[in-house]
Amino acid sequence: MNLESLRDFCLQLPGVTEELPFGPDTLVFKVKGKVFLLTPIDSASHQFNAKCDPEKAEELREKYPDVKPGYHMNKKHWNTVYVTGNIPSETLFGWVKDSYDLIVKSLPKKDQATLNGE
Repeated sequence: MNLESLRDFCLQLPGVTEELPFGPDTLVFKVKGKVFLLTPIDSASHQFNAKCDPEKAEELREKYPDVKPGYHMNKKHWNTVYVTGNIPSETLFGWVKDSYDLIVKSLPKKDQATLNGE
C-alpha cells in the first residue's frame, strides 16, 4: 500500500470526499462530512489514522507493533497505522473499510440507505 493506492481505495467507497482542512500536509477522507481516515501527504514514513471499534483497536495494538494509539486523535477510537510492509495490504485496506463502515453506521438511516444504493 502506498499513498496513491490508499487514496484510490478511499475514493471508490460510496459518498467519500477528500479534503485538506488542516492545511496542505494532511489528506482527510470523509463520508457525509464525517472523517474516517487521515494521512500525511509528505511524510518520511507512510501512515494513516483510522477509526476503530475500541476493543478491536486494543487487540490490533497488541498484535501489530505498527499499530499505535491514534496520533492527535481520541486514542480509544482511533489507531495510527504505520505502513512498513509488515502488515499485508489486504489487511490494511480491510481496516480502512472498517473505519468507513463505522462512520456509515453512525449516520442517519436515510443517509445510510442512500450510500447503500437503496
